[in-house]
This record gives sequence, C-alpha cells and structure tokens, in this order.
Amino acid sequence: MRGAVAPYPRPMTSDEGGASPPSDLERTTQTAKPTGLSGQKPGNRRVRVERTRSEYFRYTPSGALEARPKAHEEVETRGRAMAAARRTFFGRPLASAEEIGERLSKKKALAIFSSDAISSSAYATEEILRALLLAGVGLAALHLALPVAISIALLLGVVAISYRQVVVAYPTGGGSYSVSKANLGRLASLIAAAALLIDYVLTVAVSISSASEQIVAALPTLGPWQVLIAVVVVALVTMANLRGVREAGNIFAVPTYLFVGTALLMIVLGAWQIIVGGEGASYPPIEETSMDLASMAILFLAMRAFASGAVALTGTEAIATGVPAFEPPESKNAATTLAVMAVLLGVLFIGITFLASGFAVVPNEQETVLSQVAGNVFGPESVGFYLFLTFAAIILMLAANTSFSAFPRLAAVLASDNFMPRRFAYRGDRLAFTAGIVVLGLLAMVLIVLFGGDTHALIPLYAVGVFIDFTISQTGMIRHWLRERPPGYRRRLTVNAIGAVITGLVAIDVAVVKAPASLLVLVLIPVLVAIMWFIHHEYDTATEELQVDKSRVYGPPTKTNRVIIPVPTLSRAVVRSVQFGRSLSEDVRAVHITVDAEAAEALRADWEHMFPEVPLIIIETPYRSLVVPFLHYLDVMAPTPPNTITVVVLPDYVPRHWWDKILHNQKAHRIREALVGRPNTVVADVPYGAARLGGNGRKPGHADPGREVQRPGLSSVDDDAEPRPRRRFGWRR
Repeated sequence: MRGAVAPYPRPMTSDEGGASPPSDLERTTQTAKPTGLSGQKPGNRRVRVERTRSEYFRYTPSGALEARPKAHEEVETRGRAMAAARRTFFGRPLASAEEIGERLSKKKALAIFSSDAISSSAYATEEILRALLLAGVGLAALHLALPVAISIALLLGVVAISYRQVVVAYPTGGGSYSVSKANLGRLASLIAAAALLIDYVLTVAVSISSASEQIVAALPTLGPWQVLIAVVVVALVTMANLRGVREAGNIFAVPTYLFVGTALLMIVLGAWQIIVGGEGASYPPIEETSMDLASMAILFLAMRAFASGAVALTGTEAIATGVPAFEPPESKNAATTLAVMAVLLGVLFIGITFLASGFAVVPNEQETVLSQVAGNVFGPESVGFYLFLTFAAIILMLAANTSFSAFPRLAAVLASDNFMPRRFAYRGDRLAFTAGIVVLGLLAMVLIVLFGGDTHALIPLYAVGVFIDFTISQTGMIRHWLRERPPGYRRRLTVNAIGAVITGLVAIDVAVVKAPASLLVLVLIPVLVAIMWFIHHEYDTATEELQVDKSRVYGPPTKTNRVIIPVPTLSRAVVRSVQFGRSLSEDVRAVHITVDAEAAEALRADWEHMFPEVPLIIIETPYRSLVVPFLHYLDVMAPTPPNTITVVVLPDYVPRHWWDKILHNQKAHRIREALVGRPNTVVADVPYGAARLGGNGRKPGHADPGREVQRPGLSSVDDDAEPRPRRRFGWRR
C-alpha cells in the first residue's frame, strides 16, 4: 500500500436517520473501495486506494477538502454575467499555485520596472534646459546642460549601487520601507512609504501627461484633447495591469525595447553628425554674454538645473520594491536587471543631453526638446522622425506601468503590516493586487484633470518625495552594515554614506528650488503618515478587542436568548421566521408596526389563532415611520436584560430576479442596516421566495415548481406547509 491515506468520513444513510440523499461527493466516497491488485510475484498483493471524485471538491492527502474550479463559479445570474465579463477583459482566473508561473524574467522585468527610469530621459533633458533658460542669463547658460547631466548620471550610479545592496539584503520586497523598518524604526519607514506612494502616483500622472504632449507635438490638431487622451491612456494601462504581471510584461516589453533601440540609433547618428559632420552648438559662449556670470551665479544655475533634471532618477527604486515578482533566484535577477537599467538610463540621458547641446536646441511651447532633437537627426518630416516620436510616446505611457507594478506591491506590504486597508493585500482573479491598481489609476486621473495634463506643473511635485526616499533608504543601509558587519562592509558603508549625503542635499535643493509647489508634497507626506498610523491603531484596537484567551476552557453558554420578530403581514416568510425563532428560544414575541388600526386588529385575530403562545405587540405610528419606532421599542419597551442576547429574526422575501427588488420596499434590509453593531443584538435573516438555484442539479432559473429553495446552511422550518405551484406567464393549452 502506497503511503498512509487519511480516512474519509462515511456519509449517513437513510436507514441511519439521514433524511436527505447523499451528495455527489458522498456518493463517490461510498464507491471508493480498495481494490486488490496482483503483485509482480506469486502471492504478492497490492492495494489501490481510489480517491473521491467530485465536480466541486476533492480530498487532499491530508484529509482536507479542496475547492475545484467548479466550486468557484458564481451561482446568481448577475454574478455569472460579471464573471464572464471579467474573463473577457482580463482572462481566466488563475489559481494560487500558478503564481510562480506569473513571475517575470529579466527581459520582461526590465520592460516593466525600468520603463519609468528609461522614459525619464525623454523629459529630464528638457527640464534642465528650461531651468537654465528661465534663469534670465541668456542662451549662454545652456552650456551647463551637459555637465549637469553628467553629474546626475554619477549620482544615478551611487543610487543604483545602493539599491542593489537593498535587493540582496531585503529580498522580500518593499524597498526603502523594508530597509527603514528594520533599521530606523516605524516613523522613518512610514515616511519612506508615504514618499514612495506619492511618487508612484505622480509618476503615472507625469509620464502619461508627457506622452500626451509628445502625441500633440507630432499631431498638433489633437491639442484640445490632450487631457482626455491622458485619462484614456491611464484607463487602458490600468486594465492591462489587471490582467496580471506576466501578461502586462508580454504587452509592454516590445514597445520598451523599440524605444531603447531607436533612441540608441538616434544618439549614434546624431553624435556622428555633430562630431564628424562638424555641426556644433551655436550657443553664444558664456564669456561673450552681456551679463558677467559670477561663480556664485553659475553655482546657483547648476543647482537649479540639477534639481530639475533629477527627475531622471525616478523609478530606480521600483525594482527593489518588487523583488518577489522576479523568477528565482529573485535577488540575483533583480540585481542584474537594476544594473542594466542604470546603464541604459545613463547612456540615454547623457546622449540626449549631448545631442540637445550639440544642435543648440532651445525649449519652446510648440515642440518638445526630444522632438526637436529627433527632427535634427532624422529630418522633421521623415519616417524615422515619426517612428521615434511614436515609440517615445509609447514608452512614456508605459512608464506609468512601473508604478502600476510597484505601488500595489508596496501597498500590499503596508497592508500586511496593518498600515493600509487589508484589501490591498488580496490578489484578484489574475493574481494581481487589484485594489492597489485601481486606486492608483483613479488617483492619477484626478491629478491629470486637476493640473490640466501640464507636465511642467506636475514635475515640481515629483522629485521631492523620491529623494527623501533615497536618503532614508541609504541611511537605513548604513545602520544595516554597522549592525551586521559582514566582510567588506566598510566599502559598502562608504558608498551608502556618500549617497545619503548627496541625496539629502539634493532633496533640500529640490524642495527649495521648486517651492512653493514642492511644499505640497512636504505637507502630503505627514498627512499620509498620520493616516497610516491611524489605520494601524484601529487594527490594533480591533485585534485587542477580538483577542481570545487560548488557555481558557469554554463551557456551555450562560446567556439566554430572546427572540423578536418584526411582522409586516402574515405570510409564509413570517411563518418560517416564527418557527425558526421557536427553535432558538422559548421567549418569542412578534412586533407589528402599522398605520391602519383596523388592519392591525384583523392581523391580531389571525395571529392568535395561528400562534396562540407567541404574543403580538402592535405599535401604531401616526407619522408613518417604521424602522425608528421599532428601534425605540427595543431600547425602551424591551431593553435587553443582563446575560441575555436579543435575536431579531427578519423575514426576508427574496425576489426571483434582481430587477424585481424595485417592486418591494426592502423593509428587512433597512432594519438590518439599523441593527448592525448594536450591543447584545444578533440579526438573523430568514430568506424565503423564488431562489436563484434550483434543486437536483438544475441550472439557475430551472427550479422545481413549488419547491422552496433555501440558501446554503438554512434548513426548512415549515415542512408542513403545502407546496404551491409557481405561476408562469403564457396561455394554457
């Protein structure tokens, strides 16, 4: 016999007192008998154990029941329609065991997690040039663009090295939040998380707005529709991510690599034209300008341009946040992807800035810097020009996908630590964090509409949070190396210390230079931290209230029950409710609230005949209110005594179709909503009426005429009631 098999529970037969026939699973259990098989040698015997087979459930080797795909199908018509719509738009539901198959390879992960950082090269150069041009010192200052870009690229190298260390040290994901939580405490970790969450929302808004600007630059006639285009793109990217991480990678990988390829080609061709062709920058040299730039003025300009171009570093932390999304070995693959991303970003950023300086591109309101550079390299009306701008617009759209990959995962980590609503930690049908994806898309749409899709208005809000996050992360790694002290930790500590100082200074620089717009982020971060702290406090309070003393032995209950049944009129639903109430307690009373005294007396006469031992309390309501007088009756006339639980049994008629609800006043629903949360009060819902699922395996809508179909877990309490045939529309023959 192969291994030990957990015994299956034997179903009760009708001869042993069972009233209902065995279920499908029970029938198959009864037929699963050991079968003798011949061995390889004479006299050897083996035993084959046949497992139960059911369409809905199966037994696991441990003896537990496992729900099969059939058990996850919706029962109600509306639920089935919604499930079919989800399958159409988002694909079939994935089992939890398929999560490993949804992991990302390095190629797909580079397209998803690095699209934000790579795409920032499309607008970071323009922000540097605009900052220099708006300084009011003429075109001469534009010569500072390339040195500033090189400085930012060096800082990128430091940040990338730091996050490679984070990926290896904290492979569970969370990035800066996990680092600061382990090394700097709760407050620092919440500040890092708040800065990251704000940054991810702004990433979507800035990237999509920049993409719509690129589209308008290529097709000026679409200018009035720029905001609408951005909102539609956000909705499309949201839907794509709801299909799952792997499928999103399949969709977004090709456009990302097309942009990288065409951008590298443009840099090579443009550099050839500038260096070999003899075309150089036509900016007037600094020393020939009418204004003598002092050294302090040059430093101020450089700092201003550095703060504006620092947006190129956004997105470098996303890989550290989403390490669990990589294929095994997760840390190694994530570190490799991060290194490739940093190299690509540095090359593209410096290359585009070099071309902009070489062709003396000046920012204007009609064309973006990137479109001007592409026009100089490929020709303003060439096929290459339009292809490159198309790929640039697509990569800027896909840059938002980095946030859609990182934001839900960070929200899930925070939710697991009780700092965000727990629904953010639940995976949807496609194993994606649905709540985080949807919330991120909605917030980005709101920002785009509020700021009119203006990239230059959004970017000042953009870089403050990310550099605060960089600073906290690297400070946390300093503490990590001092505590762990592995071989060679001094070198790593030095890198993190240099990075923490530089990013801290840049954060201050960005906050000062971009004021007053940057102050909005500095206000939002503590507000978001306070919200997360409040959520954690509420969860802690609820946990404390629900905590159970596991050392205690709980005996039979000492409290008694009292049943109160609101009675609208005599009906089969009321009869079932009274019978159910009798099964709970001997203290049962009915309450009838009426506006018609004569009808109430008629009800009393019938009630005393049918239920002589159940008192009926009639409450006349001159002001035609039903729910409020019933609540006051419970508080004033029938207060709950000590050691007593009041059970309010609600007769609830269930219409056959969802649209039939408009024909009923839903009194039971209103009373239920009013009673939820009252101390020492339990609300019991007794449904009755045409059901959605028929018996004997019939499909919904095909129940037996006269058969009362009950919801799972509720047995019939009016067995003596005679079945009534259901009337149907149509002519009888």
